[in-house]
Amino acid sequence: MSAAPKVDRIEPANWFVGMKNPSLQLMVYGTGIRNAEVTTDYAGVSIDSLVRLDSPDYLLVYLNLKGAQPGTMTLQFKVGKKTQKVSYPLLQREMNGDERMGFTNADVLYMLMPDRFASGRDNDPVKGMRNYRVDRSQPSLRHGGDLEGIRQHLDYFNELGVTALWFTPVLENDSPDNEAGYSTYHGYATTDYYRVDPRFGTNDEYRQLIREAHQHGLKVVMDMIFNHCGFEHPWVANMPSKDWFNLPEWLEGNPEGKTNERFQQTSYKLTPVMDPYASKIDMRETVEGWFVPTMPDLNQKNPHVMTYLIQNSKWWIETVGIDGIRMDTYPYADREGMARWMQELDAEYPNFNTVGETWVTEPAYTAAWQKGSRLSTANSYLKTVMDFSFFDKLSQAKNEETDPWWKGYNRIYNSLVYDYLYENPSNVMAFIENHDTDRFLGNGKDSLALKQALALLLTINRTPQLYYGTEILMNGTKEVTDGHVRKDFPGGFPGDKKNAFTPEGRTQAEQAMFSWLSRLLHWRQGNEVIIRGSQTQFIPYQGVYVIARQHGGRTVLTILNGTSQPAVMSVARYAEVIGTTSVATDVITGRHVRLDKDVNLRPRQTLIVEF
Repeated sequence: MSAAPKVDRIEPANWFVGMKNPSLQLMVYGTGIRNAEVTTDYAGVSIDSLVRLDSPDYLLVYLNLKGAQPGTMTLQFKVGKKTQKVSYPLLQREMNGDERMGFTNADVLYMLMPDRFASGRDNDPVKGMRNYRVDRSQPSLRHGGDLEGIRQHLDYFNELGVTALWFTPVLENDSPDNEAGYSTYHGYATTDYYRVDPRFGTNDEYRQLIREAHQHGLKVVMDMIFNHCGFEHPWVANMPSKDWFNLPEWLEGNPEGKTNERFQQTSYKLTPVMDPYASKIDMRETVEGWFVPTMPDLNQKNPHVMTYLIQNSKWWIETVGIDGIRMDTYPYADREGMARWMQELDAEYPNFNTVGETWVTEPAYTAAWQKGSRLSTANSYLKTVMDFSFFDKLSQAKNEETDPWWKGYNRIYNSLVYDYLYENPSNVMAFIENHDTDRFLGNGKDSLALKQALALLLTINRTPQLYYGTEILMNGTKEVTDGHVRKDFPGGFPGDKKNAFTPEGRTQAEQAMFSWLSRLLHWRQGNEVIIRGSQTQFIPYQGVYVIARQHGGRTVLTILNGTSQPAVMSVARYAEVIGTTSVATDVITGRHVRLDKDVNLRPRQTLIVEF
């Protein structure tokens, strides 16, 4: 006698009518559910296919919603003579996909880690979560930041002058703290793709935060990870199919996931993905090897896996109204599968934007990943890529004197000369630091070098990204642990003796840096010269590096003394962009700067002028 079907869960839990792609994959979880037959009599909905996976506890139901209207659909699951009826909501969309506008180079993204930014509520233990503790004295444990803490500081972002917020992942990471004192506070080990981690808040709170951010003129970018999930995801203990993950053989008879001779970790070398001479073993290690043993590597070659992930992106766009996606570890995943994801998103949301993490420091590699690249035979459809070349060259230049040839700002010049490789340099995201790198300041407080880096970042032809706390001189290195570059924002947590969210809580140096950067950011907002202007750069001359942006009869000059000695900008050399202009305005101070005679520069001086 067959048992009655028991549906424990369906992902996604609801869907939206009126999508350009009418197909919907339902992943049904339940003991023995694989054998069920499924029917519905909901108008405008048909069942295209049922996919019975290797595990008896999953069933994939593919529906066609082409003629469906909003309402509650009833799905009937039948095993033998026994049935179970399940209600399934089909919702009206808030807007058409082409009305959703993504981030652009007119924006400045502010990246923050929710766990480390601010806490807005009590940090009582969340029932039902695997073993964890909140301990701010430990750099690799959870510190208790949450979505409410971010919401309470939306005015701060407006005061600073950024226009978009990128949070590191907010989805559930229900992995226990390990014996070495490490946790998944960072968010990159997803255990539920449809649930905000309850330590951060709820799905509804995430949606409300985004709504209020929009009311503050702020866009929100969601960090996603398709390459891997967390070890505690239900898929690991009960794999839907043998090919749901890459190289899972080492888990056979090893449910705790202790590494053995069958385990293969990624090489972390991304070059084979684009190497025309790549060996099969190198490619396999890069793409199929696991990021770490606790992050199982998803197999994007499996079309059902990829459909699940594509739908998840659409669900979050429709459900909470995100304005962009940042995709982690982009080249580690299957190239064709990721291109399919991007192509589907682009078809549904043509004005949306996604940035992919492509961590190789050569511009040719990065450019080949951009949508429509002439450098690649396979179109990625990825609109925005990350400029690790700029980061890498700047990290070297900041410690050097700019000489007549290669050092100092010659490195930046020699990186930007390759912008002809990009289909759209404006859709390249530049940054000077992030959560995976040392802070730009290292363990120091060199504000002169920082101002030069920020001046470049915010005036060149790029989409700029800042990292939280830079505006108040937060520093740190990864020598001991990543947690030292992910410190708590002072004033964001109960009991903090210092509140750097306010001018009164900042030191004189911190306030000076905040004011300088805020002035520059507000000046940049809506500035057509920076957003649309042509770019002319001059080879560093006598230690001075000059970049000009021009549009509509207006000019902006970014002038950097790349040496620790006084320098002179010989204005005659820059006549082609200065023309007959005799006086410009310093965008930070508002003071006049004479351009009819040479400009004397202090050691490491940053000067941005407009006329």
